[in-house]
This record gives sequence, C-alpha cells and structure tokens, in this order.
Amino acid sequence: MAELARIRNFCVIAHVDHGKTTLSDRLLEMTGTVPAREMREQLLDSMELEREHGITIKARAVRMSWTARDGREYELNMIDTPGHVDFTYEVSRSLAACQGAVLLVDASQGIEAQTLANAYLAVEQGLEVIPAINKIDLPNIDIDVVRAELRTTLGFRDDEILLVSGKTGVGVEALLHGVVERVAAPKGDVDAPLRALIFDSHYDAYKGVVAHVRVVDGSLAAGDRIRLMATERESELLELGIFAPDAVPTPRLETGEVGYVATGLKAVADCRVGDTLTLAARPATAPLPGYRPAKPMVFAGFYPSNAEDYPTLKDALEKLRLNDASLVYEPETSQALGFGFRAGFLGLLHLEIIQERLEREYDVDLIATSPSVEYRVITQKGTELAVDNPALLPDPGTIVEIREPWMKVTIIVPTQHIGPVMELAQTKRASLADMTYVDPTRAMLRYEMPLSEVIVDFYDQLKSHSKGYASLDYEFAEYRAADLVRLDILVAGTVVDALSIITHRHRAQQSGRVLVAKLRGLIPKQLFDVAIQAAIGGKVIARETVKAKRKDVLAKCYGGDITRKRKLPEKQKEGKKRMKMVGSVEIPQEAFLAVLRIGDEA
Repeated sequence: MAELARIRNFCVIAHVDHGKTTLSDRLLEMTGTVPAREMREQLLDSMELEREHGITIKARAVRMSWTARDGREYELNMIDTPGHVDFTYEVSRSLAACQGAVLLVDASQGIEAQTLANAYLAVEQGLEVIPAINKIDLPNIDIDVVRAELRTTLGFRDDEILLVSGKTGVGVEALLHGVVERVAAPKGDVDAPLRALIFDSHYDAYKGVVAHVRVVDGSLAAGDRIRLMATERESELLELGIFAPDAVPTPRLETGEVGYVATGLKAVADCRVGDTLTLAARPATAPLPGYRPAKPMVFAGFYPSNAEDYPTLKDALEKLRLNDASLVYEPETSQALGFGFRAGFLGLLHLEIIQERLEREYDVDLIATSPSVEYRVITQKGTELAVDNPALLPDPGTIVEIREPWMKVTIIVPTQHIGPVMELAQTKRASLADMTYVDPTRAMLRYEMPLSEVIVDFYDQLKSHSKGYASLDYEFAEYRAADLVRLDILVAGTVVDALSIITHRHRAQQSGRVLVAKLRGLIPKQLFDVAIQAAIGGKVIARETVKAKRKDVLAKCYGGDITRKRKLPEKQKEGKKRMKMVGSVEIPQEAFLAVLRIGDEA
C-alpha cells in the first residue's frame, strides 16, 4: 500500500469523441497495468452499448503504478469519464473523487461546448486542471491555434499545455509525470474513524451491492463490519478490492485510495451513490458532503409490452438505478398501456441508452411513451403543481398559467455555418443572448431556449445544419410562462393518454395534422372504420380515418336476384357496426415513436 503522499487521484475529461478512452488505453499500456497480449481498443468501454455507439456511458476507475522522475513509485487512480452532455452527472461524481483532471482537447477540432462545461466543473470543485492537446499525429492540424484557444478561453499558460497522441503514445510519459508533479496528494486523517465516499456502484448476483469508494479518512480491512450513514444499514464486508482494471481483491484500503467494497446488501435502495461508508465498531460523526441529486430534464413512461412482465421491469429498473444514480422513476398507470413507470432522464440520449440497457441486459420488451419535460402549473387556487405527464394536466378552466423550463444553450460553430444554425434556433423559439468568437474560424453562440424544443430533435438538426461541426451544451436557467395547451389523440373515440403531448398553442394545429396523418399509416386496418382525431379540450382540430378491411361478399354471386345481392352488403354493414361498438384497436410501438418525430415536420 502506498503512503498518502504517493497517491494521485485524477480523471480524464473532454468533449465527446476527443479521445479520452484511447488515451486511457495508452496509459494502461505504458504503466504495465494491462499486459500487451490482453490489450484491446477501448478497454475501459466494457459495455456492449458503449462500443457500438463509440461513446463512454459509465465512468470507470482503474489503479496504475508509475515510477516518477524522483525514482519513487506512485499509485495513480484514474477515472475515465463520459463526454456527452447527457452524462454530465457522471462527470461531476467522478470529479468529487479526484484532486486533478486531465482536460483533453482534440487538435483537429479545438475547444468545443462540452470541453468548456467540463473544465468549469473541474475548476468549481477546486481541482488542478492539466490541459493536453490530443491527436497531434493527425495531418493538417494547427497546434498553435488550439494553444491560443486554451490561452484566451480558459486562461492556461503555454508552458502548462502538454501535447499527446492517444493513438501513437507520443507525450503520454510526459503526461504521467505531469500528473505526479502537478496534482496534489489526497488529504485525509489516517487515524480518524473511517469515512469513504461512494462515487458509483453496481449490482452483483453473488456479492450483492458493490460500492465504488474513495477512502477519505481512516482505513478499511477485509472482515470489517460496515455502516452506511444515510440509510443507517449495517452489513459484513464480503470483499475489498481495487480495479486494475478488472476487480482484484486486496486485504486493506488505506486513506486516499480508490477501490470497491462488496457490501452483501441485497436491497438496492440501502446503498446510495453519494453516501458515506463508515465502520460499525467506530463510526464517524459527520458524513462527507455528498452530491446534489441529479435533476431529471426529460420524462417518459416505460410499460412492458406484456402486462405479466411488470415485476421483471420493476426489478430491472431497481438494479439499473444502482448502476446509474441519475435515473429516477415512480409507478404509474395508463388507460391505454396498463401498469408501468414514469421515469426521469438527463436527456434524450440517456433515455435511449436506458431503454436499450433494459431490453438487452434484463430482457424486458418495452413500450416507451413520448418524452415530455416538467411544467409548473399555477391553478386558480394559487397552488403550483409540477406536471411531467401530459395526461395529468388539470382542466384548462382551473389553470391561471403554465410555466415551462428554459435552458441556457451554448453552441460552438464554424463561422460559415452561423446562418443556418441561427435560422434553426429561430424555429425553436430561441432568443440570442450573446455571440463571441473563440478563434478566427469559430463562433460561440449563447441562446436561451425552451427545454421542450431542445430535447426532441434539436441536436440532430444542429449537426445536419452545420455538416456535423457544431457542438452543444446546455444547463437549466429558469421557468417562464407560456401559452401551452394539451393536444389529445383519440383513436376510435377513445383518448390514448400515452399519445398526449403538451405543445405551444400556435403550433398545435400543425402538430395535430402531422400526427394524425402519421398514425393513419401506422395503425393497422381493422374490420371497421377507425377515426383518428387530434383535439384540444373538446375541440377536434384534425382527423384521419383508417378504412376498414372489406371482404368481397358478392364474389360468389353470379347472376340471380338483385335483392339478394343488396342484402349481403347490408348484412356485412350491420356486422361491422356491431363490431365497432365492442372492437378495440391495438396501437403498435411505432405509433408512440411517431410522436417523437413530429418536430421534424411541424
């Protein structure tokens, strides 16, 4: 075990796709943590989804040993973090467990929106930030321009900026020396009662809840009885260990070290991320400052396709929440879909990843409703209601005003694409707050925009309007009053609550028309005519009809009495009328997805 002065805890932060995971691979290789024969690309992205999407979703911790210039061996605990704006919460949790951060900037793309956001997060937490320009092996790059950006935008000096290539390994040795020399050793009292911060966790079928911890004070040994300070649960320690990068059991974890604790707890709610771990025999008096809970921005309903799978979905969400503390959910019922859950997410990518993980890792077949944001409704009684499900919006007659969340949006875009991006922002009810130039070729636009406009397809459209070069970051600003209405969809005269959306009044008619037209193509033909209507309150604003399947009842009538020929269609008509009274319409999953896509045409 290393003494406290020879421990360095740091993380790697950057914009998405700037090479964090590739650099982590080189660090593991150079420190000899992983033998060359076991090395593979994106080693820390162990989840199948991460490798498919080419992004990091979960922060991963790993311990490395490195001999510094002074000849002493140091213990480096590194956390590789996600770069996408939806996973900022993962980044903030990683930063709380570190004293330093390596800020990576892609030499070909320069500073982007998430680079700035993550750098400010690290500075806020009081971390030592080491700027590094990555991908210096690429042709046609201008390192001096990127250096100038780091100087002017974030105030770094030229001698602080390191040059590295995560692919070839150039400059990685200097980076490791920089971490040892510039990042402070963790502070902590070796003799005080144990206090360990839980910065992540996962569920293991054999070991129960496995907490990822950083020991702040005291030490922990195998066989100790532990206590969780927030939930006051106690349990026998099953296993202690470190990540190298796979789990390796160790007899002790000392002050300043990062590792894992297999708690043996089976109830997922007993072990929360941000909680403080202490010893039952000698408990600490005050817990460590935890994290502020993640604030979900987007809400959607998750329902099992088969009603019998409800307990499986409940169990899957519990276990997934342990692995992803930013996921929040509560049970809800829908007239159209039965029993399910209303879940909150940090963004649309987060929603998509959670849905894919539930379907793959836990084998649950899901129906997800259209995402919405949380509105604040002021009623005539003067009460304020938080509404995240359009179906729960009160009667329009009782509402004084509806407030919607607005975001501060930062976009960094090449100067030749400023026009198309500004046009796009105008269609999204955005107001320009500020425009500055990061360098001669790129501008930074700061907008204020409703969250409901940001989440649906703004990111995709921004990429297409800027040929893929624009980058986006956003944070919550405030709630503002707006003229909003609930648009209901009726299928065969019945309101399908899962298809309801809250939209701006001036857009409601257009959205209603687009939606019913789409649903007409998606709802399969029945044996009777199916009317699809869009309505605001009691007023129908758009309608389409799915025509009935018809069997040719006259096919076998050759000649004969004309009255017989008339009777058969009449008889068929009567049967269809009766069927319409009792028939129910099955709505496919594509119909719910269509609600997501109406922003494209509306």
